[in-house]
Amino acid sequence: MQAPKATRPDWDRLFEIAVGQAGYVTTKQAAEAGYSTHLLRKHIQAGRVTRPQRGIYRLVHFPVGEHEELVTAWLWSERAGVISHQTALSLHGLSDVLPTQVHLTLPASWLHRRLRVPTGIVLHHADVPPEERCWFGPVPATIGSRTLSDCAKDSLSPELLRQAAQQALRRGLLSRSELADVETALEPFGGLAE
Repeated sequence: MQAPKATRPDWDRLFEIAVGQAGYVTTKQAAEAGYSTHLLRKHIQAGRVTRPQRGIYRLVHFPVGEHEELVTAWLWSERAGVISHQTALSLHGLSDVLPTQVHLTLPASWLHRRLRVPTGIVLHHADVPPEERCWFGPVPATIGSRTLSDCAKDSLSPELLRQAAQQALRRGLLSRSELADVETALEPFGGLAE
């Protein structure tokens, strides 16, 4: 159940929201804590808040987190997105992939929405059920098997895909039966075996 909207600015409530999101809040969340955009601008001028992206604010007293660019991407998606594909592969520590963009899977129902996508975000559309999600700090990501399947279907380079699958098998993160899409994708390139 959603807490009632604050009628006066409530810093403790704003802080409580920010705690679970690496120090970030959305405009909507700030409004629920009684902070209008006008009041947020005053806090920006006073140096208590920054605005790293349209509609997203950061309380400056929070220590810098490890995956802040992922938090802002997730908040931009109204917390409906899931970190996926190469970005999730990197979070899981599988392969030498170094994504230069944040891959975010939005619900399939968002496919026809007109969105102003922030620079550096690559969108995918699919419904990711709860059992195919895990958490890295404050952001959800696809689990290893879903991540590898998504990468296989999205034509990740065969070398990186093979490396990721082999690492997952060696570490006992996945069984070979969970890699059907990877096996199919790698068939023309000599398969999964080393």
